[in-house]
Amino acid sequence: MTELLQPDICVIGGGSGGLTVAAAAAAFGVSVVLIESGKMGGDCLNYGCVPSKAMIAAGKTANAMRHANKFGIKSVEPEVNFKKVHDHIHSVIGAIAPNDSVERFTALGVKVIEAHGKFVDKDTVVAGDYEVKARRFVVATGSSAFVPPIPGLDTVEYLTNETLFEQTRRPAHLIVIGGGPIGMEMAQAHRRLGSEVTVIEGLKALGKDDPELAGVVLRNVREEGVQIMEGAKVVEVAQKTKTTIKVTVETDDGNEEVVGSHILVATGRAANVDGLDLDKAGIDYERSGIKVSNALRTSNKRVYAIGDVAGGLQFTHVAGYHAGLVIQSILFRWPGKENRDIIPWATYTDPELAHVGLSEEAARKQSNDITILRWPYAENDRAQAERKTEGLVKVITSKKGKILGASIAGQGAGEMINIFSLAISQKMKVQDLRGYIAPYPTMTEISKRAATSFSAPMTRKPFVRRIIGFLRMFG
Repeated sequence: MTELLQPDICVIGGGSGGLTVAAAAAAFGVSVVLIESGKMGGDCLNYGCVPSKAMIAAGKTANAMRHANKFGIKSVEPEVNFKKVHDHIHSVIGAIAPNDSVERFTALGVKVIEAHGKFVDKDTVVAGDYEVKARRFVVATGSSAFVPPIPGLDTVEYLTNETLFEQTRRPAHLIVIGGGPIGMEMAQAHRRLGSEVTVIEGLKALGKDDPELAGVVLRNVREEGVQIMEGAKVVEVAQKTKTTIKVTVETDDGNEEVVGSHILVATGRAANVDGLDLDKAGIDYERSGIKVSNALRTSNKRVYAIGDVAGGLQFTHVAGYHAGLVIQSILFRWPGKENRDIIPWATYTDPELAHVGLSEEAARKQSNDITILRWPYAENDRAQAERKTEGLVKVITSKKGKILGASIAGQGAGEMINIFSLAISQKMKVQDLRGYIAPYPTMTEISKRAATSFSAPMTRKPFVRRIIGFLRMFG
């Protein structure tokens, strides 16, 4: 027999965004139903951010052992036990999982339904033995790996982010299809853990980032032994032998064959909209995701969509940002509007790559009256001490010094971009960054030096020097 539930909010999806909405609403004493048919924590915890960063950490440790001689310590070739790397990854997931568990959310007062949910009309969702009629619904079903229709791909075993971290044996030669952030992160990590790696990218690797800074990263990844094929189209995949797979690639020089032991498909993400019966709820959607207003409301005014399924930037921190806006709108009737200009992103290669705000290209499309500030890592004392001198900070400002965007390639770029995220969200100028004191010696001094360089031309202006000379007359 179906049980009727009438909560204030019904959340469909137990990933980062959905869990944030559920926890925040419950904290205010609001009745919440959370529907999740898969693993609590969603893609980020189980197949994405957490396991990938755990693998990257393992690869970074192996790489440090190979280059210890830079610090006066004997370099050694590490003995990598891939099964124990797998165990490390899953122990990290296990350590975080209780925070996202059914038990924790039940204790918070959330009714958790472990079943598939779908709409039956504009104000009703069914899931398992429950019928849910809520005042507001939040769809937070995330996304899954997009698998392109490559001839022959369905005839071989291939990996996506959902199966990659289940491997207990090291791939002899990993072929990565897709040179975006996921592809490049996993390519470098596997190379450092002892695999041969080839990346095949149809356009430009890390093509959504500033080419100047992406070049810093790609140069380092290539130097570590990853083969990166750009402008290369995969035209066919086939099983070559029992243990090898053949990938036929079309380039400007003709067709080439790449033979490897494993294939990782990293060609982007597809919104999880199948099976929700959105049509029955009057919710408009397309292949890229559910159509939403800048307040994240769908065509059904009872329903919001957040995170990857909303078809915008696909990052865990964006889902969290969306969750805050929706809670503000539902609980306090104060509509929050998404501002994508303030959303940062980071790629956790080594060196890292991070960005927020306008790129140089986007800024020039708006105005030629901009200033580009740069400061290299090599000019920073801490970077020299750490032997991490590759990279630079690049800041785009208006002529009056308003910070429009920033990109960083280098050690800790994902952490260092934070100050620029704050600056752009608060409409700050470079003068504001000049005014804060960074502890010495830290990498964050690089950002301050870049900001300070905005005023360097003033030191060479004759009238400024005349003023200084005049003031010296008074003692």
